[in-house]
Amino acid sequence: MPKTIRELADELGVSKQAIWQKIKRDASIDLRQFTSTKGNTVYVDIDGQKAIKAMFSNDSSTRYRQQKDDVDDNEKDAVYDQDEVKFLRNLVSEIQSEKKELHKLLDQQQRLALQDKQLLEEYKAEIKDLKALTMAPHDDGEKEVTSDKQPEPENSTPESQPKPKKWWRFGK
Repeated sequence: MPKTIRELADELGVSKQAIWQKIKRDASIDLRQFTSTKGNTVYVDIDGQKAIKAMFSNDSSTRYRQQKDDVDDNEKDAVYDQDEVKFLRNLVSEIQSEKKELHKLLDQQQRLALQDKQLLEEYKAEIKDLKALTMAPHDDGEKEVTSDKQPEPENSTPESQPKPKKWWRFGK
């Protein structure tokens, strides 16, 4: 049963590129006699599969290198995962502290709004009281003092008032 290069690579535990490189280096195999192509997919017949498997079974260093690469990738992934976890933890910590700061600011804003409301109510009450005082009739018999007239001083005589100065023009 023919297999694709991908299927062979998966079976051998190597990449497709490794299979192609191995075939290119080993001139003793003429891949054309063992393959057929349908579309962009290359299928390898049973004899070709045996030849390719033999190439990789003779080369134990390839398996070791592939296993080592897998281990290195896993270690890199583990280090990457640890770094990512640290980054995310720091990010969560920053977000939590920003959230606390926002809560403080919100509390402060609400307290200020309450103070403003209380002051407004006090001002409204004062205005209401002042309006009630100005509208109430004066029963105590006192005169209202208007701001248009100023009371005259008690010792007001024409002599005590300053006299306007006369300006003389010379030359006439």
